[in-house]
Amino acid sequence: MSDSKDKGKDKPKKGLFSRMFGKTTQTSPEPGSLSKAEATPETQTLQEQETLAEPEITLRQGTSFATDSVPEQIPIEETGIEEHDAPSLESAPVVEDGELPAQRNWFGRLKQGLTKSSTRLSDGISGIFTKRKLDEDTLQELEDILIQADLGVDTAMRITDKLAQTRLDKDISTLEVQDVLASEVESVLGPVAQPLEIDQAAKPFVILMAGVNGAGKTTTIGKLSRKFGDEGKKVMLAAGDTFRAAAVEQLEVWGERTGAPVVKREIGSDAASLAYDAMNEAKAAGMDVLMMDTAGRLQNKAHLMDELVKIVRVMKKLDETAPHAVLLVLDATTGQNALNQTKVFGEAVDVTGLVMTKLDGSARGGILVAIADRFKLPVHFIGVGEGVEDLQPFKAEEFAKAIAQI
Repeated sequence: MSDSKDKGKDKPKKGLFSRMFGKTTQTSPEPGSLSKAEATPETQTLQEQETLAEPEITLRQGTSFATDSVPEQIPIEETGIEEHDAPSLESAPVVEDGELPAQRNWFGRLKQGLTKSSTRLSDGISGIFTKRKLDEDTLQELEDILIQADLGVDTAMRITDKLAQTRLDKDISTLEVQDVLASEVESVLGPVAQPLEIDQAAKPFVILMAGVNGAGKTTTIGKLSRKFGDEGKKVMLAAGDTFRAAAVEQLEVWGERTGAPVVKREIGSDAASLAYDAMNEAKAAGMDVLMMDTAGRLQNKAHLMDELVKIVRVMKKLDETAPHAVLLVLDATTGQNALNQTKVFGEAVDVTGLVMTKLDGSARGGILVAIADRFKLPVHFIGVGEGVEDLQPFKAEEFAKAIAQI
């Protein structure tokens, strides 16, 4: 199956409707790719420093993916994020639970949070299915809309293929298209919607947070600390972002609010040494969970990725099974660049699961579908706001209905 998919990337994509009519759907190159001509001297040097494995990446759950299926390095200027330039404490406030109206349940917040993404899709679908039969041109337009919504080429083709099989040359409503969209999205996301299980036998259960600057790692740690504390777990936090005083301060605020002690060192200290000390302190204190923040790092900064690898290596000296979870935090607003981040962080460390944040601020929420379809990594949590209750365990059916507006 993978062979046929790889071949399809070397030539124009054909949906079923295209094959039926003998026409070809020409797809544009994957967004975020960087040609040699566009590479800057800096990125060329960094790429030469890159020592990560290329042929195939195997993750802890037995998941593997080919590295040639993802765009190459994304130029720093295209990420919209600067090195060591994560939001300050003031720009990422902690919102108390009571500030959210009680009547707004999670599904309501999810639908509202995904409004930008779902409206973009529904408006496009409504625009082409008003008083029209389902023909080749209409399917072509639909496929383009789905790809532009970052759902991924493969998912877009499955949706149009399914419609072509059942509704070709027949009248079709917008609602029928949305139903098929929701069904196909759920089929992709269902297998990866997995809760984060805390192994009680591992004391402490060590969670390492990874991701680029501004993705929301520190805030996510704070929210998870609150959730674990509410479940009766003893939690300790480690301020592993030793580059920025603001990150340490932000984690300390979360520690005060959630009653979790925070292990910290001087700014500029070695993060791996801090990890070693934090694990010893957490074990001595009988903690159930230790969550370690890390410095945000751009995925094409080889030396920063090497530092992350060193942290993992040092942890394993104390416990060969640690870290027990490596969560990659992805910012939905970065769109296609999140695909590249998943690839590169997966090469560097044993990523065990994903957390996607800021879905409420993006019209590109469909990127979660593309990531799930390509990498098959568990998605544990998604966030649609800054409140504690706006970070929830991921449920495929709810997400599919929200993005399809049904």
